[in-house]
Amino acid sequence: NPSTIKIDQKQLENVKCFKYLGSLLTDDGRCTSEIKSRIAMAKASFSKKRNIFTSKLDLNLRKKLVKCYIWSIALYGAETWTLRAVDQKHLESFEMWCWRRMEKISWTAYVRNEEVLIRVIEQRNILHEIRNRKANWIGHVLRRNCLLKEVIEGKIEGRIEVTRRRGRRRKKMLDDLGDRRGYCHLKEKALGRIKWRNCFVRDCGPAVLTDY
Repeated sequence: NPSTIKIDQKQLENVKCFKYLGSLLTDDGRCTSEIKSRIAMAKASFSKKRNIFTSKLDLNLRKKLVKCYIWSIALYGAETWTLRAVDQKHLESFEMWCWRRMEKISWTAYVRNEEVLIRVIEQRNILHEIRNRKANWIGHVLRRNCLLKEVIEGKIEGRIEVTRRRGRRRKKMLDDLGDRRGYCHLKEKALGRIKWRNCFVRDCGPAVLTDY
């Protein structure tokens, strides 16, 4: 049910989405709209500098430029994203779009993704980049006593009516870094910065597609 909030006797409007600090927030709490918006902005920026990214510059230099200028636009605010299977597919498709445009490979050429990755000497890294950013940010939050930490660990007092929803449970922000031994163990590891980063890099494996 829509909530009613008044400030100075003025009722705030209930909207389905709004932009706050550059991020698009929706009423369902999902990140699909935000991810699509960031990808569209990144593709527009790529098109503006296409002459540089598709030039005869060294391949490694062009890849660094793409990751520095284009991926930074696409992954703005990725530390707080909760990725579903459809979101991960959008991001991986965007990653391949960058390499195909950089190498001037038309979609009508029917070149497989594996062949494109071999040409640019790359692997699928965009999901691992998001996971690294999320780990660094969450570790920083859990090591401090701040409002964000209280929000993550806080509980709302009172009782609510619980209704059974179809399908799997909603995926939460910490699920990407979740430990089978629970949140307390995850928090304990985060208290040591060096140990946390080393443990995360060592444990970082291929992303698993899950749809919640």
